[in-house]
Amino acid sequence: MSTNLVGLAGHIEGAAISDCRVVTGFDGFVDEMISLVGERRSLNDFTPVPDIATFGKLISAAAGHSSLREIVVNDVHPGGCAVNLADGLASLGVGVDCFATLGEPVHAAFRDIAAKCQGIHSWGREPGRTLAFEFADGKLMFSSVKQLADFTPNAVRAYLADGAYLTACASAQVIALTDWTLYPHMTGVWRLLQQEVFSKLSHRPHFLIDLVDPSSRSAGDIREMAAIVTDFEPAGPLTLGLNGNEANILCKLHGLAAVPAEGTAEETLAQAEALRAQLKITRVLIHRIAFAVSSDEEGGNIRLGSVCQNPKKSTGAGDRFNAGVALGLALGMNAADCLGLGCAVSGFFVRNAHSATRAELSRFLRAWALETQQA
Repeated sequence: MSTNLVGLAGHIEGAAISDCRVVTGFDGFVDEMISLVGERRSLNDFTPVPDIATFGKLISAAAGHSSLREIVVNDVHPGGCAVNLADGLASLGVGVDCFATLGEPVHAAFRDIAAKCQGIHSWGREPGRTLAFEFADGKLMFSSVKQLADFTPNAVRAYLADGAYLTACASAQVIALTDWTLYPHMTGVWRLLQQEVFSKLSHRPHFLIDLVDPSSRSAGDIREMAAIVTDFEPAGPLTLGLNGNEANILCKLHGLAAVPAEGTAEETLAQAEALRAQLKITRVLIHRIAFAVSSDEEGGNIRLGSVCQNPKKSTGAGDRFNAGVALGLALGMNAADCLGLGCAVSGFFVRNAHSATRAELSRFLRAWALETQQA
């Protein structure tokens, strides 16, 4: 593994990353990053609630009573998978066009990412809003999304009229479609784009889809969406990226075996292979905290992750994983190296709370290789 990581670092150092083009869309959120106070000792000294299980016990103990818990808003960030993915890629030097619900006018939270991107385009009058409660073992995100119901096929057809999206897609190696779950009309939007944009492309870009946790959507909605993902394939190979929970939801709805949280990488790879066959798409990726797997027609791959025991930031880590995968696809890398880049970009992000530059990513890969040798 260490040799592969060193080789990846060398590839990144010598690659023409500035020639890569990626289009991302369509979710834009304003995220408030929150700690839940466990015990406060003074104005500037408190202990946060450490993990989700402890938070769950606090909630359960409040049943039948009144309860008040203090929160601390640590920061306000630009959010949404499309925006975070654009940030991860642009920081590495990729030319990114981001089309997302950023507000009219564009919300001030997106000012920095707008400066990084090749182009940023607001396709919505109001962004979503997320309260992100962060814990040592994960995050709980509560989103206000009623306004996202305005993102309809008719609205998108109007946004397409200026030709900017088609022009951006025509020069992109990768087209990313994120956050199906929180946009109630996204299946219809995908159909529209398949018919009026992607079918008109003269090349075959990679498509990368991140659904976001579909637990809140009906089984019928999920099945309808899953039935049309194969319709991207005539325009270009589709990579569907999932976390463990998302993979289990799709499997259960299609009569396939789920994998428990303590499941092995080999079990997860078998799950990815079954989903790929069921959905009739080019590739399925499943990423968990400790590893990531990939299944395509050339076989399966497993990549152990660079696990961080005390992450500085976890919200957005999956989007940076996707940024690494997208960079690998744009550079024509194989599936194993795409997984390696995904784990590395995500691993850097959780340790440093910001997206890696090309130089930072190269150094991280070499340090990870050294750690692996010494383990």
